[in-house]
Amino acid sequence: MLDIRFVRENADIVRENLRKKFQEKKLPLVDKVIELDLKSRQVQKEADDLRAEKNKISKKIGEYMAKGNTQEAESVKNKVALINDRLKEIEPCESELELQIRDIMLVLPNIIDETVPIGKDDTENVEVTRYGDPFVPDFEVPYHTDIMEKLNGIDLDSARKVAGNGFYYLTGDIARLHSAVISYARDFMIDRGFTYCVPPFMIRSEVVTGVMSFSEMEAMMYKIEGEDLYLIGTSEHSMIGKFIDTINDEEKLPYTLTSYSPCFRKEKGAHGIEERGVYRIHQFEKQEMIVICRPDESRMWFDKLWQNTVDFFRSLDIPVRTLECCSGDLADLKVKSYDVEAWSPRQKKYFEVGSCSNLTDAQARRLRIRVKCQDGSRYFAHTLNNTVTAPPRMLIALLENNLNRDGSVRIPEKLRPYMGGQELIK
Repeated sequence: MLDIRFVRENADIVRENLRKKFQEKKLPLVDKVIELDLKSRQVQKEADDLRAEKNKISKKIGEYMAKGNTQEAESVKNKVALINDRLKEIEPCESELELQIRDIMLVLPNIIDETVPIGKDDTENVEVTRYGDPFVPDFEVPYHTDIMEKLNGIDLDSARKVAGNGFYYLTGDIARLHSAVISYARDFMIDRGFTYCVPPFMIRSEVVTGVMSFSEMEAMMYKIEGEDLYLIGTSEHSMIGKFIDTINDEEKLPYTLTSYSPCFRKEKGAHGIEERGVYRIHQFEKQEMIVICRPDESRMWFDKLWQNTVDFFRSLDIPVRTLECCSGDLADLKVKSYDVEAWSPRQKKYFEVGSCSNLTDAQARRLRIRVKCQDGSRYFAHTLNNTVTAPPRMLIALLENNLNRDGSVRIPEKLRPYMGGQELIK
């Protein structure tokens, strides 16, 4: 969420940002919120002046009464009554204007970084770099669920009966490989100095609107009926929410955390849910990383975070590339984002396995995550997040890149300690 003072003083920048994000329909909101802000400040000034006047003259009532000057005391009481009547009129207006301003500010997007490429959607994202050599074997690579089924590792039919499309049962060595990936990702991030956390898997609506835009919430979140609780779509939601309404000492920053959680997503929209595949599903598990830092360090941490994911995949000998998300593909709270994509030998192309985002102070402003300097001054922290790994997408990359001609799958060396030393799934 932007600072209303920034919008007031930089309206042209806000309008140009909307155009870069191809959100011209929101352009009238800029003038609207500036108008509401002016009214709000006028009403607030009048209310403050009235309260000050009331406090000033109220003291005289006692003085007049002590001197037996009841006529003057009654006159002052009448003035106080008139002030109270006026305050009753404008105080609801004061609150209503604040709500209207906040509603608009919640839908105005963050100002994108000047380095972000301009484009309408993900088809215009820009490749940044590649790591590892993409390899296509001289035999046919089956569809990922076919590989799993031949290894007795997945049961989609039973899952459909129990929960519908978008769910699965993992079994045997495939289920064990899934857990091995998560465990290795946890230890990988701990070795890089991150603190391990397991967060709540449900969050309140105030946290939901603090960490994401309304459009994202509608497309992603499952609401718990009858309660002010939502199932998380990623542990980032809980982890950033952990700092709601906090004042953090600057010398303790940055906070670097890595978290495990199941994730639940509606996956509404054009992509839909594959009946056979496990690429886009309603439930999965994920290892995440988040950073709470000073504004002058967020660019540095952005580069560190996406590089962590690249290094993780390369440690498992999986070729990857990074893409920079164009302006139209950025969620409203993000100023810059990279997608990490893994190589698919079957499709002979890369597919998304992680996303790294810098949100500057947008989430912190919504959730009131503040930082206190040694001189007593305060500012909003910057927040960043990135995927370490999210099985079962990670399983797709692992299985396809380690498949042998006979249908067996080589277990990468880094994962073998988590598989009891096993080297092959067959």
